[in-house]
Amino acid sequence: MMHIPRLPVSLLSAALAASLAASACSGGEAVATTPPAGGGRGGGSQNAAVPVTVDKAVQKSMPITIQGIGTVIAASTVSVRAQITGEMTSVNFKEGEDVEKGQVLVTLDKRPFEAALQQAQATLEKDTAQAANARSQSVRYQDLLQRGIATREQVDTMRTQAAALEATVAADRASVETAKIQLTYATILSPMSGRTGLLQVHPGNLVRANDTQPIVTINRITPVYVSFSVPEAQLPALKRFMAAQGTLPVTATIPTDPAGPSNGRVNFIDNAVDPTTGTIKVKGTFANDDRRLWPGQFVNVTVTLTADPNAVVVPTPAVQTGQQGTFVFIVKPDQTVELRPVTVARLAGDETVVQSGVAAGETVVTDGHLRLVPGSRISVKNASATKVTP
Repeated sequence: MMHIPRLPVSLLSAALAASLAASACSGGEAVATTPPAGGGRGGGSQNAAVPVTVDKAVQKSMPITIQGIGTVIAASTVSVRAQITGEMTSVNFKEGEDVEKGQVLVTLDKRPFEAALQQAQATLEKDTAQAANARSQSVRYQDLLQRGIATREQVDTMRTQAAALEATVAADRASVETAKIQLTYATILSPMSGRTGLLQVHPGNLVRANDTQPIVTINRITPVYVSFSVPEAQLPALKRFMAAQGTLPVTATIPTDPAGPSNGRVNFIDNAVDPTTGTIKVKGTFANDDRRLWPGQFVNVTVTLTADPNAVVVPTPAVQTGQQGTFVFIVKPDQTVELRPVTVARLAGDETVVQSGVAAGETVVTDGHLRLVPGSRISVKNASATKVTP
């Protein structure tokens, strides 16, 4: 038997490599694996077009505004309370309905006050009779003094009694008037036109004069006020335009109401800045004929100061924020993109006013930014730009 020597593993590996090399040299093909070309963010190819949506930057008139969050306030609020103590006998309105000024709201038990009035009138009549008798006695004693029958002291006494009874009669008349007023308080009238709230006291209960809990609260909601705060940094501009125009247009938008904003006018700026918040109170008046604004409601407020006739506007989604600040992707004629830093002046809903960095007529990318890098080739998904119109 022939003995074959065992070769080391390292020699076997070298022999195998040499055999593969010889095979390649003799006409075999070697397969080379290369990594795919990096396509920027998203890992696509640099030559593949990135699908995006685009729009045009336009130049048009845009309002200069101040925005904030406001609270709706009733134009007038009255808490109806009783001015006398008595039992409530009837309620002549329904909770949440509109009432007119002078309308009967509540009646109290009138009988105690009618009796008090009768008693005051009777006292007045008694004292009036006594005063008349005292005047007659005074005249009689004056005649007796002239004839030498009565003394000066008796005459003075009778005059004093007559004057005292005259004063008593005057006090009795005041008591009668007071009793009449107390009787009118038993019928509680609406002090103004407005909308009633929740009835706090029901018939059969004892109502006390000037009780802490009102019987009902009435709010006047046509018109209404909207109160909001403005940062003190915007106060000079607000005062300047208020002085020039006298009043400024303001809108109040209910976040959950699709009907759109309500229109009003700013007519009040508070006389001091709140040092704890650095803001100042401003109030606008709204006619609220449709009664969409409700006291206590939170609304988004926009005050229009003036308009910029030559503002450059792009859709808000076109403006992106990176490590170097805000920027947009500009579409060049060769269908590649350029990253352009921009300075944003202000936002106006779904549009952004650009102070610098974009010129009117340039095309900007509005969607598809994540796969873009400077120089990326694009394909436009939207056939026409419709978001921004001059």
